[in-house]
Amino acid sequence: MIVKDEFLAKLRRYFGLNLYEVKIWSALLSRGVSTAGELSDIANVPRSRSYDVLESLEKKGFVVMKLGKPIKYIAVEPSEVLERVKKNVHKEAQERSKRLEELKGTDVIQELNALHKQGVELVEPSDLSGSIRGRHNLYNHLELTIRDAEESVSIMTTSQGLIRKIEGLKPIFEKLKKRGVKVRIAAPITKECMPAIKDLGGLAEIRNAAVDARFTLVDGKEIIFMVMNDNDVHPTYDVGIWVNTPFFSSALQSLFDLAWKDMKPVAKK
Repeated sequence: MIVKDEFLAKLRRYFGLNLYEVKIWSALLSRGVSTAGELSDIANVPRSRSYDVLESLEKKGFVVMKLGKPIKYIAVEPSEVLERVKKNVHKEAQERSKRLEELKGTDVIQELNALHKQGVELVEPSDLSGSIRGRHNLYNHLELTIRDAEESVSIMTTSQGLIRKIEGLKPIFEKLKKRGVKVRIAAPITKECMPAIKDLGGLAEIRNAAVDARFTLVDGKEIIFMVMNDNDVHPTYDVGIWVNTPFFSSALQSLFDLAWKDMKPVAKK
């Protein structure tokens, strides 16, 4: 049996199997019914491991053990395997989410928070900075930063960035609105932006900016800025810098406020 390494890698990624498991499973699929010894030879897996691997695949619902001697194994139809894996992943996610939810208010979280506060007190202000790689991580950190805003959030972004932020951060904007935090967003407004702006429903004031820039200011104290044009970089390689620096942030906030006065509100565009 010849199976490309690329195909085996895909099976491992999509089905959550290790290398021996995908080799044995592929071999059994090609045979339909087979013994552990035969599968070991076909898949080039040590015979001493093939029984453990088949037992693992049986527990996961990939194979069925056939009654009789010698013991043989039957491959479950791949489409059925896919459904079983989906159910298991969903069940595991729910159980994990439930366990994490139960941690709230426990001694574990209280101790972790105490450790964090103790650590922050020892950190120099100049050390409160970091580089964040990947757009997914950037938005996670952006959400974390603006969630604790007390007075204002000022965002300068691109047209596509505006759409992404409205889609991803709308729940946060709703909470900020209820707390009286002023959210302002400046971006080049295009026809593609309008449905997202309409969906935002007035949770933030949006104005048309003549330039492309990518940064977020929170309370004039913290700043997150992206170093590359989002049109020129793949989301995986997007890079942002987070800095907790009231001196620089307040200066940039003043420049943003000056530019804001000359920008046209979306309603007037």
